Formats: sequence, structure tokens, C-alpha cells
Amino acid sequence: MLEVLAGIGRNRRTGGYRRDAWSPAELELREWFRQEADARGLDRHEDRNGNLWAWWGDPDRKPGVVTGSHLDSVREGGAFDGPLGVVSAFHAVDVLRARGFTPSRPLGIVSFSDEEGARFGMPCVGSRLLTGILPPERARGLTGDDGVTLAEVMRAQGRDPAALGRDRETLARVGVFVELHIEQGRALTAPVGVAAAIWPHGRWRFDFHGTADHAGTTALADRDDPTLKYAQAVLAARGVAEKLGVLATFGKVMIQPNNANAIPSLVSAWLDARGADEDAVRRLVAELSEGQEVVCESWTPEVTFPAALRDRVAAIAGHPAPILPTGAGHDAGILASAGIPAAMVFVRNPTGVSHSPAEFAEPGDCAAGVTALAAVLADLCGEAP
Repeated sequence: MLEVLAGIGRNRRTGGYRRDAWSPAELELREWFRQEADARGLDRHEDRNGNLWAWWGDPDRKPGVVTGSHLDSVREGGAFDGPLGVVSAFHAVDVLRARGFTPSRPLGIVSFSDEEGARFGMPCVGSRLLTGILPPERARGLTGDDGVTLAEVMRAQGRDPAALGRDRETLARVGVFVELHIEQGRALTAPVGVAAAIWPHGRWRFDFHGTADHAGTTALADRDDPTLKYAQAVLAARGVAEKLGVLATFGKVMIQPNNANAIPSLVSAWLDARGADEDAVRRLVAELSEGQEVVCESWTPEVTFPAALRDRVAAIAGHPAPILPTGAGHDAGILASAGIPAAMVFVRNPTGVSHSPAEFAEPGDCAAGVTALAAVLADLCGEAP
């Protein structure tokens, strides 16, 4: 199934993927989800926020066990981040059916919309809207680099942006959520692991203002060049992060007017900051923000997964599977922060590389992940956590 998806949204030159939310590539992946659900006779549903659901059993009868992940990607991302969880969910259903298993609770598969936030700058849009963490009016106004809003994009795809917002009916169907995901670091040495917690993390936009002028006629002493302010901020971020023991990344930058022969008038740069200690992350941002124009675009506090469910999943998944924290954000963390019992199963990443075409998981480890996920789902579908 991963091979079927391999060419969708792929840059043949780099090998990386571009699967922005609501782009042609992501719409093709949505159609793939629908076809896989139909092939298994699952009941399909797209909720008011664009999240895709497929159900084995009636979730309105009683809350179900849900698994899945997302299908969009960061720009120039890898093949496993997100799709591995959705593919593994369908495979786990196949494994259970091949065993003759019949769930006593409804079993659902979900693909959350716009988890990466590559297009509109906000991560986990679908799950944040579902749970009410992201206000719908703010979501409708999220704007891509092309100046087009999320509301305009959704309307063009036949969806009603006025319907965005907390979805109590859909939430009531989710009794527990287990997300399988490739591990995005070098901490996991076993084929399968389980998440303990997600570090606090956020994104901030820094706007460095200057004065546009001619690159060939303006003396260095006469320039007000915002790129120098940006460069100083990048170096400062590295130094402060090392001092505080956190992570800081300026990974996105936009320059206006973006002419090769002109001094810019504005540099907008996005800081990603995260770490195990929330106070340290906030101190980093405060120190870098002093005297600067800064806007917080997203913030996710630390999420600790419920210990009883975490330990139960670890015992089933790996006899037992190792338990480790992660610095990467996930839809499971959004649901957990909204009070839904949630857990995460990680599949080993031998290189530790992610958000890159070099992201990789061995086929044997992916198979181990499916086996572990099927066992976890069978257990949870037999008894409420």
C-alpha cells in the first residue's frame, strides 16, 4: 500500500513529497482513503472539519476504538510520516479479519486533515478544530503563502467553511485513540516503541523591518538591512537554545520584495521552539523576542499520555515495548489534551531522519508495527480502557 502511494505528490528530482492540505496530491490521497474503506465495506464519513473516518461497526451505538494518522506532508518530506499510520490501520483491520476477530466495540480508522500545517502555518488543524482547541474564526482566516485563506480553499473544494468547529457528535464516537507513527529521532532501538509524552512546542513569526533600496548604489553605512537582523536572530537562537537545553529552529523565511538586486524592506521568519522543559522554551522565546515584532502562531503545552493506557499498550505491543518521550507533535497529542484517552505506537527509524526524503523504516519493522497495532486494537476492542 505504501508503494501505491509512493508517487503521489513526489518530487522526482529530490525524492521528497509535497502534499499540502487540499492540494491535488492530498485530494488524490483522500480518494485513496475512500477506496480502501469501500474495499473493506467500512462506513465512510467526512466530518465538518475535513477529517476522514471509516468505521467497522456502528460508532453511534457506543464509543469506539480509533486508529490512524494523517496523509499530508511537510514540503519535501518523507514517505512514512503520517501515511504509515493510515496504511497500518487498514492492514491491522485486515489482520484481525483474517483471524476471524469480531470487535465488541466499533473500530474506526481516521485520517486527520492538515496535520503538518505546511500550507497554512498551523499544525494539526483538523484535530484542533475537531476538539475545539482552534477557534473556527481563526481557522477560516489562516492564510497560505499565496494569500489564499483556508476558507477560500475549502469553499473551492465544495466544503462549507462556516461549518468548521468543535464537532461534539464525532468526538462522542471516539472512546480511545491509538496512533501508529514512524519514530522521528534516534531514541528507539527496538522495532516498536510507545510514546510517554510530547514535548511542549510552538511557532512564532518574527518580522524584521528595514528600508528597501538599490543594492548597487547604497553604501553599506547607509543601509537599513533586515536580513542582518534576521541573521543575528538565527545565531542568537542557537546560542540561547544551547544555554537553556532546548531546541530552536528558524526553518521558514520570506523576504520582501525578494529582488536579487535590492535591499529588502521586510524579512518574516518563523521560529520553531520546543523542549522537555516548558519554562525553558518560554524563556528562549522571551529572550529572542526582546525588542522584536513577534506573533505567536501556535502553542501546544506538554502532553503526557495516560499512564494506564500507555502501559497497557506497551505491554501488548512489545512484551513490553520501550517507552520514550518525543519532541514531535501529533494528532494523538491534541486528542489527549482534549481529554480523549490516547496512546502512540512508534515504528523504529534506523537513520533517525524525518521531515526529509531520507526518512525510512525497514519493511520488517513496519510489519512488526502492524502486528503490534492489531494486537492493541483487539485488546481495546474487547474491553474499555
